[in-house]
Amino acid sequence: MSTVYDFNATDRKGNEVSLSAYKGKVLLIVNTATGCGFTPHYEPLEAMYKELKDQGLEILDFPCNQFNNQAPESDDEIHQFCTLKFGTDFPQFKKIDVNGDDAHPLFAFLATQKHFEGFGKGLKNVALSKFADANNKKYGDKAYIKWNFTKFLIDREGNVIARFEPTTDMDEVKKAVEAALK
Repeated sequence: MSTVYDFNATDRKGNEVSLSAYKGKVLLIVNTATGCGFTPHYEPLEAMYKELKDQGLEILDFPCNQFNNQAPESDDEIHQFCTLKFGTDFPQFKKIDVNGDDAHPLFAFLATQKHFEGFGKGLKNVALSKFADANNKKYGDKAYIKWNFTKFLIDREGNVIARFEPTTDMDEVKKAVEAALK
């Protein structure tokens, strides 16, 4: 059975990185965008990273522009935005596709390990579902990720143990991360 350690990704500077470099760490892998209503998630993500990095947490940031053109900038512009506005210090990778024929294999793998189970209840979640459904129709059965700031929690052995949609409260995400670190 595969783990995330079987995948490579290109960092924002163009270097090929084997995710096996993160063996023994708890990972939170996130597809992000700079112009999304969920972009403020960067703030609690960075706070969590600062607090838990020494316990073995790594957050891996994968910008993506497949959701209503919400990350049109270059990799350098995205990095500058994230560091200046939110002070992010966790690893950032090159902008990728997470859906369709050109989806990064890592995200296709993650999504098949933990499937989408909905955005939850409430008007905001229902509205997001309509946007996501319309956006993802073009990807058919390769619509792996439904929106920006989907988060995958990976244990220290490289196994996908949880998926959090962007509508999941960040306190819930943090509690799951803390449990995985123990």
